[in-house]
Amino acid sequence: MTTRLSLISHAATQAQRRAAFPLDEPLEQQEISKINALSWIAPKAQKILSAPEQRAQQTAHALSLSATITPELQDCDYGVWRGRQLSDLQTQDPEGIATWLADPTASPHTGESIANLIDRVATWLDQQREGGHTIAVTHPAVIRGAVVHILNAPLSSFWRVDIAPLTLTDLRFNGQVWTLRSCASSL
Repeated sequence: MTTRLSLISHAATQAQRRAAFPLDEPLEQQEISKINALSWIAPKAQKILSAPEQRAQQTAHALSLSATITPELQDCDYGVWRGRQLSDLQTQDPEGIATWLADPTASPHTGESIANLIDRVATWLDQQREGGHTIAVTHPAVIRGAVVHILNAPLSSFWRVDIAPLTLTDLRFNGQVWTLRSCASSL
């Protein structure tokens, strides 16, 4: 039986608009209204999951999805950079930012490296092979990690996958390999 995994990127947040590393911020009301205006109808799924952060849970709720909180879907841990704007860090810690962008195994922020994030997502994907359809509301970094993993792409390609807010990435597992059906499609 084929496994289908629909990964939905949470709605835009103030941190994304500010180019800041996220905290556990909620969605703004305008984003919830935007989701409601979509009138999106979820396809039939055996499991509906959500990352534990507010923005993912609120996106799931606004999409009328009753989701089970799944810690493995949490956003990347950006350590001491949480809540900080990228532009400030480029001024205050240019070496740290350059290292983080160039080396997927680096974690100058004392949090989770991109390599560790991809490993976490890969382990979770290995547990999703039982067949049926799963919808998961999560974060752009988690979805990028899944795409890099299933394509066996170099870890450095993580930065070349663009996952916009409120988009759907569809993966399939045929019993042998994962395939990418679509990436960052509008809901």
